[in-house]
Amino acid sequence: MRRAARAIAAACAALAIACAVALPGAAAAAERTPTPTPTEEPDPTRAAEYWLDAYGIEDAWDTARGEGVTIAVIDSGVAADIDELDGAVAGGTDVSGVGTADGRTPLGSDVHTRSHGTWVASLAAARGTGDDEGMIGVAPEADVLAVSLGFGSVSDVPFSDQVADAMRWSVDNGADVINLSFTTNQTQWDESWDDAFQYAYDNDVVVVVAAGNRVSGTTMVGAPATIPGVLTVAGVDPDGRASEDASTQGITIGVSAPSEQLLGISPTGTVEQWSGTSGSAPIVSGIAALVRSAYPGLDAVNVINRIVQTADPAPEQTGERDPLYGFGIVDARAAIEDDVPFVSENPMGSLAEWVRINRAAGSEPEVAATPTPDPVELPALPPADGPAEAGSPFLPSAESLRDVTLPLVALSAAGILFVLGVVAVSRRIRSARAQREPNP
Repeated sequence: MRRAARAIAAACAALAIACAVALPGAAAAAERTPTPTPTEEPDPTRAAEYWLDAYGIEDAWDTARGEGVTIAVIDSGVAADIDELDGAVAGGTDVSGVGTADGRTPLGSDVHTRSHGTWVASLAAARGTGDDEGMIGVAPEADVLAVSLGFGSVSDVPFSDQVADAMRWSVDNGADVINLSFTTNQTQWDESWDDAFQYAYDNDVVVVVAAGNRVSGTTMVGAPATIPGVLTVAGVDPDGRASEDASTQGITIGVSAPSEQLLGISPTGTVEQWSGTSGSAPIVSGIAALVRSAYPGLDAVNVINRIVQTADPAPEQTGERDPLYGFGIVDARAAIEDDVPFVSENPMGSLAEWVRINRAAGSEPEVAATPTPDPVELPALPPADGPAEAGSPFLPSAESLRDVTLPLVALSAAGILFVLGVVAVSRRIRSARAQREPNP
């Protein structure tokens, strides 16, 4: 009987069929030998997205994932045919004059620039490729508007005009959040941006801007990060310290977010590592989308206020608001769950008030000075005069002789000579008269 049972088991194994053979003591043997449970290795891409857990984003997903919110990515364009962005891009446009009408053709003179917009969009709203697989964005159910710009010499349209047009198009096409991951490296901005950014504020749009990176030459924040009302984002390393290269500083910084060891999807569909506050900004844009999704009736001013008021102080932060960290490092869970009082004014300032003060009567705008990174060489000063020797106050000095005594002597001498001349002439006249008169 045992021989027959073994023969049946061998036949089942050869056919890869799970067979159960009732043999004496089989049940007891099964209990003594537990079946091993297969373990799945975590997806390496998802595991590398450390910011999802470290900054409260996964906890925030228990409440909202960005549904019903639209993020406009004004950048170099968001590439098409990206699996992780399938269904995420709800529309787009090109303001450069050289891209495609849907904003889905990456623009730029180099690979980095052409990849930039797609990296940004994937950090904000990528869908992943399955449960716990593939890159996922901070707001994986938010929609994206792809607005392509032409940086540098790519377009003949002035950059200031492109940005102004992109801002207005984004607002008119339903943007709730606008992400700007670029800097001009200048504190001032074109006057056309006054109306364009105010148009976004008047239509209740949150505008998130990257602070810029030292490694790219941005030693201090530049426009649009200097425009009042925008939420300017600085960068920190995985330990929560200000990034030496992938961030900068400035008094307009609102909050900080990860800027190192970030991931982004390139136009070729590959996941790449990159760094910079260009990545910090879409992380915060995604958090803004989560807040707007959790509180559909909350206005932009209070969305920004929730993000800045719930930020965690950085380990090296100085004071309530620091030029490196702003109000602190973002905490997505706290931004959604904490009790934050309502405000009526934007904590990032008022552009309308700035314009009223600085554009009035054609005056030049007041702009914070940008420090020079290297010391300036100045010519040496001439040697100082030696100390003057003490003298009697009753004796004339060289200055008094030159400025007072000599002029008085000259005037006196001239007066004396004049008087002597008059006397001499008078005497000659009297002598001549006496000679003409007859003797008595």
